[in-house]
Amino acid sequence: MTWQTRSFSRRVWESTASLRGDIDALPLLTELADGTLAPHRFVEYLAQDDFYLRGYARALAMLATRAPTTAAAAFWASGASGAVAAEVEMHVALLNDSRLAELPRAEAPSPTTRAYVSMLQTAAAYEPYAVGVAAVLPCYWVYADVGRRLAHTASLVDDHPYRAWLAAYDDPVFQAATRGAITLLDDAADATDDATRDAMAEVFTAATWYEQQFWARSYELERWPVI
Repeated sequence: MTWQTRSFSRRVWESTASLRGDIDALPLLTELADGTLAPHRFVEYLAQDDFYLRGYARALAMLATRAPTTAAAAFWASGASGAVAAEVEMHVALLNDSRLAELPRAEAPSPTTRAYVSMLQTAAAYEPYAVGVAAVLPCYWVYADVGRRLAHTASLVDDHPYRAWLAAYDDPVFQAATRGAITLLDDAADATDDATRDAMAEVFTAATWYEQQFWARSYELERWPVI
């Protein structure tokens, strides 16, 4: 899919092309696409994503309090209270699915989940507003971009076990929210200086890397070491 971008968003999107290629090749995503992902790995992914989204909602709420306009504040607040909450509800419903409910699930965030959430919340709370926007955007953009392709592939598979989850990321409302977040990134970049734009690019890359690591480590059932 071609995304409507301006100068800065195009710069950071193109700079992460290699990382996004690595994401596309991850076993979790290729197996999700064709419906062969083992149920216990899907449950692990959902459990970690649930932990992540609760922390992500807090990062968006922090960003809303620092936004320079009421429109931007409303956008981030809506993301925190509405879109993320709805996705958490969907995760709960899926985890209570009779096919998945009896499978063991993680009871705590993995090291990667905790590190990713910590980075996002730190950027949203303490870095310049523009840097916070760049930190939270990959969760929108990478998911929307990957999700469209996964949903299309899943639609070609009869009785795909994960079609409902994949369809959420191809939902027009989520796609529109992603476009809105990209616009806010470009607005923030236009309003700041070169040094801050460089910091924005750096944290965008870091968050994209964490997206890749999050999927990879969820597939591996990552746990804290026992000491």
